Amino acid sequence: MNILTLNKIAACGTDRLGANYTVGDAVENPEGILVRSASMHDMEMPASLLAIARAGAGTNNIPCDKCAEEGIVVFNTPGANANAVKELVLAGLFLSSRKVVQAIDWAKTLKGEGDAVGKLVEKGKSAFAGPELLGKTLGVIGLGAIGRLVANAAEALGMKVMGYDPFLSVDAAWGLSSSVIHANTMEEVFANSDYITVHVPLTPDTKGSINAASFAQMKDGVRVLNFSRDALVNSADMLAALESGKVACYVVDFPTEEMLCVENVIAIPHLGASTPESEDNCAMMAADEIKNYLENGNIIHSVNYPTLVAPRTGDTRVCVLHKNIPSIIATISAAVSEQGLNIEGMNNASKKEYAYTIMDVTGDVSDDSLQKIAAVEGVIRVRKI
Repeated sequence: MNILTLNKIAACGTDRLGANYTVGDAVENPEGILVRSASMHDMEMPASLLAIARAGAGTNNIPCDKCAEEGIVVFNTPGANANAVKELVLAGLFLSSRKVVQAIDWAKTLKGEGDAVGKLVEKGKSAFAGPELLGKTLGVIGLGAIGRLVANAAEALGMKVMGYDPFLSVDAAWGLSSSVIHANTMEEVFANSDYITVHVPLTPDTKGSINAASFAQMKDGVRVLNFSRDALVNSADMLAALESGKVACYVVDFPTEEMLCVENVIAIPHLGASTPESEDNCAMMAADEIKNYLENGNIIHSVNYPTLVAPRTGDTRVCVLHKNIPSIIATISAAVSEQGLNIEGMNNASKKEYAYTIMDVTGDVSDDSLQKIAAVEGVIRVRKI
């Protein structure tokens, strides 16, 4: 099989695909694509393309809805870079409190003062005093793989932690410290937190969700950290909050033009996942996901199709991506039976308007049989493995 890489993918990941795969940045007619940050919105998707695996959590560089319509499964790697981001968030907490960046920049200006440097340091250091984290309240919005680790680490540092996540999974809850206070609303987090860190995906609903109305509910002098996506925060409203002193410091890992060289803004050049360990973890996870789908039809960690994993029970596996509409599964199974194929096992799952059905069958699955299934209204793509 052919796998196209749009960014450099760690060899520890691509090596997991095995000898049956041709991998490279000039591969033609790919069945799969491995990508990190390259934008695919203007890319014409090859007709051969079955899956895209993003070596990272965010998929805003991929036209996921368009891919779903074309029967291209998009994967991401949630949690693979979580520890790397957590560590940088902790660094952001310290930097926002102790004015370390500003102090270092000021210390550089003392170059050339000779023996006077020591006295100048003692005289000027008071300008960079800042509060300790111990006993302060950290609000964590979003308790997924990263937010959960941040909450637990902050609690271990002696902070009071309040978390908000209306979609908190059972597994995530099990991994969360029992000391973390569960907030029922974001407003509750805003009102009680000395520091606020945001860990939610960028969607139409979350875009600009940290705005003037949010700041009005926060404590004066709050410190805000954004290691998710820049557009979660309304830039104009943030600049106004910084100017008024409502926000004492804004730490952002996604710098934009308007946030550069602004007092009390610490703009980090997207270093959250920039560790060799994180890149390796993401590469291996992405490779495993795309290989499992191409070879077995199993879907794990897709952002546009449902999760579905099933053991193989027949001679051939028929994989059907389709719309989530009434009676379509019965119609698909009838089309299979009409071809003289015996269904040994069938599994189905849905995700919003899309669904996925796996059928393990005995008998010869001809191209004509696949065409009959593909002709069913609502079927997007059919393949056999």
